[in-house]
Amino acid sequence: MPSLNITFSDEELEAVRAAAAAEGKSLKQYVHDLPLREQQRLQFVRYAVSWGETHRGEFDDAFPDEAPPAARSQGADAA
Repeated sequence: MPSLNITFSDEELEAVRAAAAAEGKSLKQYVHDLPLREQQRLQFVRYAVSWGETHRGEFDDAFPDEAPPAARSQGADAA
């Protein structure tokens, strides 16, 4: 099975260990899960942005006193 060696400063490694302990995971499991969790987060954000853009007109109709449509930023660039 492929593996990966990652170099951390002492302070970085201590922070990662603390984060792993806070989640009740081993350091190895925590570091393994991070990129998978980030991939899922990005997928969720892409879907949420797409959903928001799809329903923008409904929001504008329901809340006409909110930010004018022309004043809003477009898509994920606003985040």
